[in-house]
Amino acid sequence: MCSLFSISSAIAAEPFVVKDIRVEGLQRVEAGTIFSYLPVKVGETFNDSKGSDAIRSLFNTGFFKDVQIRNDNSVLVVIVEERPTISKIDFTGMKEFDKEAILKALRAIGLAEARYYDKSMVDRAEQEIKRQYVSKGFYDSEIVTTVTPGERNQVSVFMNIEEGLVSKIAQINIIGNKVFPESRLREEMLLSVGNWVSWYTKNNLYSKQKLTADLETLRSFYLNQGYLEFNIESTQVSISPDKKGVFLTIKIFEGEQYTVKNIKLGGEMYGKEDELIKLIPLKAGDIYSATKLNMGTKAIADVLGSYGYAFALINPQPDLRKEDKTVDLLLVVDPGKRAYVRNINVVGNSKTRDTVIRREMRQFESSWYDGEKIKLSKDRINRLGYFTEVDVATQEIPGLNDQVDLNVKVAEKPTGSFTLGAGFSSMEGVVLSAGINQENAFGTGTSVGFNVNTGSINRTLVVSQFDPYFTEDGISRYTDVYYRTSRPLYYLGDSDYTIVTAGTTTRLGIPYSETGRIFVGLGVENLSLNTTANSPIQYQKYAAQLSGFDPSLVDGTANDPNLGIYSASSWNVPLSLGWSKDRRDSALIPTNGLYQQTSFEVGLPVADLRYYRAFYQAQYFYPITKTNVLSFNGIFGYGASYGVNPFPITKNYYVGGIGSVRGYTPGSLGPQTYNQTLGIYQPIGGPSKMIGNFEYTFPVPGSGTDKTLRFFGFFDAGNVYEGLPNFSGLRYSYGLGIAWISPLGPLKFSYAFPLNTTDQDHIQNFQFQIGTTF
Repeated sequence: MCSLFSISSAIAAEPFVVKDIRVEGLQRVEAGTIFSYLPVKVGETFNDSKGSDAIRSLFNTGFFKDVQIRNDNSVLVVIVEERPTISKIDFTGMKEFDKEAILKALRAIGLAEARYYDKSMVDRAEQEIKRQYVSKGFYDSEIVTTVTPGERNQVSVFMNIEEGLVSKIAQINIIGNKVFPESRLREEMLLSVGNWVSWYTKNNLYSKQKLTADLETLRSFYLNQGYLEFNIESTQVSISPDKKGVFLTIKIFEGEQYTVKNIKLGGEMYGKEDELIKLIPLKAGDIYSATKLNMGTKAIADVLGSYGYAFALINPQPDLRKEDKTVDLLLVVDPGKRAYVRNINVVGNSKTRDTVIRREMRQFESSWYDGEKIKLSKDRINRLGYFTEVDVATQEIPGLNDQVDLNVKVAEKPTGSFTLGAGFSSMEGVVLSAGINQENAFGTGTSVGFNVNTGSINRTLVVSQFDPYFTEDGISRYTDVYYRTSRPLYYLGDSDYTIVTAGTTTRLGIPYSETGRIFVGLGVENLSLNTTANSPIQYQKYAAQLSGFDPSLVDGTANDPNLGIYSASSWNVPLSLGWSKDRRDSALIPTNGLYQQTSFEVGLPVADLRYYRAFYQAQYFYPITKTNVLSFNGIFGYGASYGVNPFPITKNYYVGGIGSVRGYTPGSLGPQTYNQTLGIYQPIGGPSKMIGNFEYTFPVPGSGTDKTLRFFGFFDAGNVYEGLPNFSGLRYSYGLGIAWISPLGPLKFSYAFPLNTTDQDHIQNFQFQIGTTF
């Protein structure tokens, strides 16, 4: 402003007619930019007022650090000094935030590469970054900015950040509460003063976002208890002098508890008032609950949506009666105009073909809008497993109030994988695995895979292919070719039996509803059984009979003509029929719903093995609270032979361990035989089994609604039988465990206490397994 004053004074004494205009000092800015801001042209008179306007306009561009205007023999000379441009912005010490995200935020306030350097803008950027750190609880963060000049009037901006430590919550005070104790209210909050699991939950680390969420949680809690006048009067956040402790004080007003007196519907309902009023779980005489009211309004909107009213609005209007502490509720229904879907647009699928997504749509183009079908379509696309995100949004069409477009936006995830790894299980010890799998081969939705797995007990080589739309009607086809080797569960080496199974299976899945499917399968397999003198006598007899020897001569003594060494090979053509229905809310972490499956397998008489096996499983999940779930798992299996040969011992069931009866060594329950050579009882399995599991799952204390890490208590019962299952032979156990959804998949650790054990039982209190629900 000093330059402006001196220049203005110099030119004020004598206006002049401009003969020419000359600009000096330009480096990047074009001369035309200067001319566009000058209020005078050649041949016009230049005076003090025009000079002030010119200087002010040029400064306001932000391009120049200094501007001078002179008169050189009636030639108007504009001398400028450009501001330097920013060639680079970089950070050191930043760990909490993504660099690109911060650069984007700075760009929004005007600080970015290739823009002109402005110290005030850098100061503003420092404050913005520090504000971001404070919002996450980093009250002790420090930012030091260094500006380094470079060539061609450019500068580099370097910000060195000392993040410090997140301030921990030292105390939470809630005042104004009379109905509920402070300890009960703090249970609703994510933030906490910390406990023994805070290293995992981070619930003792302050952040503004968490506090905002907690305040809304408290509000919802009171509204669900009928306190319609509840209000958060103030929130105070203070920091200790060392900036390591945060003190929260929340002042609330509870008000009175209200009960519902009347509930009425208003507006346009097209004669469906009786149907819609039944959808509201909140009834007259109930304590007011915002959650129940929201459930009702959503249910009404969903029903109207299923009739084509895409933009139905339900506006609750409470009328508080303070004299008797009741509330009248009027729900005003505005269905809008009925609409149909014009176009369905699919975006984001660079690899997956459109048809793979569109065949899952239950809402069709040129059909009436149906909210239930749209939700079902989204769920079906989600179940494909090809996308990390699926969003189905309704878009209004300008000028058309009876048509909408559906935009299906997906974010693809890599569906091909090559795996090479090693693992450890409490049953098999070290397990090596390798595989090549493509869940969405060439974007067609077809899955192909090649997998090999080797362990001390089970070894597998499988080539598989799954086509979810083998036909246009949605019949699926699964085909695999396999080679499997099984050995005894505990007594390893060449001194025991070996079962080798090689074959192929094709199975068709026929959908009969959105959640139900019928399966039909046929396979061909060869089973070979090799025994030694150390193998269970039942296995020796079975192998001897299939080999053409008299099984009565096999007695485990020196009288055995082959000394227990038999090699039997048999062919099997299994025909399988199955049914399943899945109404769970999630396959990974189910909290509600019922899952059922049943199957029947029979060895056709065209081959050596003639048997049948029936199997049924039911899983039921019931939410006790928002985070606590009671679940039940029941399994029943039964098998028998229908020919001369006995039931194939290679098809026996085994029970014990996670997935059946915890606390007993995997596969150890049921019929056993005493092995004279080894001096131990050896399980041999059986043709039938029965299992029951009860679990009560609850979150880790202090983890809020986090479902990735949970505790559970359990009670198990089950056994294997030679004939029909019976309750008198059940083994029982109970215990505690922890479930973790890890990057490797679902992990379960349990510690069980067997109840009615015998001397023959094999106990294993601690067990773990990957990839299981029960």
